Amino acid sequence: MDLKTKTETRSFHRTAIGITVLLAALVVTGCGVQTKSPDKAAETSEKQVIKTACGMEMVSIPGGEFTMGSDDGPVDVKPAHRVKVDGFLMDQHEITQEVYEKVSGKSPSRVKSPKNPVEQVTWTAAVRFCNTRSTQEGLTPCYDLNTWECDFAANGYRLPTEAEWEYACRAGSTSPFYFGYEAKDLKLYAWFEGNSDSKPHMIGQRKPNGWGLNDMAGNVWEWCHDFYGAKFYRNSPTNNPHGPPQGEKRVLRGGAWSSSADNCTSWVRNCDEAGLTDVCLTMDSNGFRCVRRK
Repeated sequence: MDLKTKTETRSFHRTAIGITVLLAALVVTGCGVQTKSPDKAAETSEKQVIKTACGMEMVSIPGGEFTMGSDDGPVDVKPAHRVKVDGFLMDQHEITQEVYEKVSGKSPSRVKSPKNPVEQVTWTAAVRFCNTRSTQEGLTPCYDLNTWECDFAANGYRLPTEAEWEYACRAGSTSPFYFGYEAKDLKLYAWFEGNSDSKPHMIGQRKPNGWGLNDMAGNVWEWCHDFYGAKFYRNSPTNNPHGPPQGEKRVLRGGAWSSSADNCTSWVRNCDEAGLTDVCLTMDSNGFRCVRRK
C-alpha cells in the first residue's frame, strides 16, 4: 500500500468514527439540550364517538391502569397510587343547558345559554337527570332515588367515579395538567379565572385532551359519584374504587370558570353538599357529565 492510499484510509477511518460519535450524541441529547419536556398524552387518531338520543356525544374510554393523585399536591391528593379501571363511555362535553332542559324540563343555570354547561346543579339533581336519561333511552337506571345507592352493573347513565374521572382526564398523561407542566398553556385548554371574564362559556371551545374530551379543566366543576374522603387515598382499593361508603359531601373535579390555574390540575379535588334544596345556596360553578357501561 503506497503512502497516498494509507493516508486516505486513515482519513476515512477518522471520518467514520466522527460520524458515529456525532450520531450517538444526537441520540442521547435529542438534537439539543432539553429541560423538563411536556408530558405526552394518549393518541386520539382512532377515538370512538357515539351520539346518544338526547344529542350528547360519548367517547369510548379504554380500560387501563394509571397513577391517581399526586405527592406534590395538598394532603387530600396524597399518596399517588396505582389504580385500575374498566372501560366505559363518557360524555365528550359537560351536559349543556339545552340537553338538561330536554331531559329534565328546566335548567337551574344562572347564566342562561343553550350551549353553555348547565350549572347550579346539585348532586341529587344530576343523579335524577342520569336516571331520567336512562329511562328515556330504554336503559336500566343505575340509582335508587330513595337510598341514592348506585347499581354499577346496570347499563344506564350515572356519574363517574372519582377514579374514572381522573383516568379519563389524564388520558395517558402523568403531568399536573393533562396537556403538560406549564400553567401558562391552560388558556388554550380551559376557561378559568385567567380568561373567563368571570362567567362560564359555550362547551367545546377549548382544545380537547388526548382522548378527545373537552372542558375536563375549567368551565364548571364536575360532580362525581363518590363521597368525599380527605384521607381515602391512603386505603383506596386498587380495582375500580367507588370512594368511601359514606360521607357528608360528594366529590367535584376539574376546576371552573372561577378557579385559579392550580385548581385546574388533573388531580385537584373539591366537594360540596349533595342535596341543597335552595338553589340560591348552590354553587353557580357546579355541573357534570355522565358515563355508562360499554
